[in-house]
Amino acid sequence: MDQHFRNRPYSGKHRRHGLHFLDLTDERGRLIWISAARPGRTHDNTAARHDHILAHLRAAGLGALADLSFRGLDHDVRDPVIVTGFHASRAHKLTPGQKTANRVLAVARAPVEHGFAPLKNWRTLTKLRTDLVRATHFLRALLILTNLEVNR
Repeated sequence: MDQHFRNRPYSGKHRRHGLHFLDLTDERGRLIWISAARPGRTHDNTAARHDHILAHLRAAGLGALADLSFRGLDHDVRDPVIVTGFHASRAHKLTPGQKTANRVLAVARAPVEHGFAPLKNWRTLTKLRTDLVRATHFLRALLILTNLEVNR
């Protein structure tokens, strides 16, 4: 055992051990769809591209409010399907209008963020270590159980 890790317990939490899912909710925060499982190291943009989310939303005439991890996914400036906030950096400060737009987006996204919370309450997802196909079936079954519980 290396001296560096001797005094610290190993938590086992690392992106390569986890799973990555994308979800869609309606405006009230009810879960509608969950993507197939991907390795935890997968970025949101990569998963959205592989699942063709942008094309499906555009074909259905729908839009989505997303967090900053989906920046750059939708390049159509005139008719965006995926709306994200503005990103600030040290060199680029946000204008007051951009800050207001981020606040409005955060208020609109609050029910969406709360929609995934009942699914996380199952707590079995934190230690799930299985192949991607089984994890997908398991999570979609939990989605059905969660929707039954929320609607009850």
